[in-house]
Amino acid sequence: MTLFGWLVGGSGRAGDVILDVELEEGLLFLVVRNIGDAPAHRVRCSFDKTIRGAGGDIVMNELPLFTRLTFLVPGGEVRTLLDSAAAYFARGETTEFTVTVEFVEDSGARRSRHIAHDLSVHRDLLIPLRPG
Repeated sequence: MTLFGWLVGGSGRAGDVILDVELEEGLLFLVVRNIGDAPAHRVRCSFDKTIRGAGGDIVMNELPLFTRLTFLVPGGEVRTLLDSAAAYFARGETTEFTVTVEFVEDSGARRSRHIAHDLSVHRDLLIPLRPG
């Protein structure tokens, strides 16, 4: 940190939070990740469409992970299972959505970003099965 940064209370570091969708061994996960180098506070993820997981029984948008995550360390992430890719696509669930991720930095500054996702890119991927 520079002397000027120390004097004004700034570290020059910033949180940077994203929502990612990952496909792992046939399972879709929603991941809230701080890719920045400072903590993020009061993280909120607002989806423009309803996202249903776990066989269509759970509205993912309403999970506390997306509505009231109070703190996320630099490099930290929280993952939740959305559904198996096969079940999600077979139900005809939403494949295109935009999420707005909002959070507060240590300095009190509010930040936000919009991230567009298209899950259909995962639909036709070949997934190797583990023996056993």
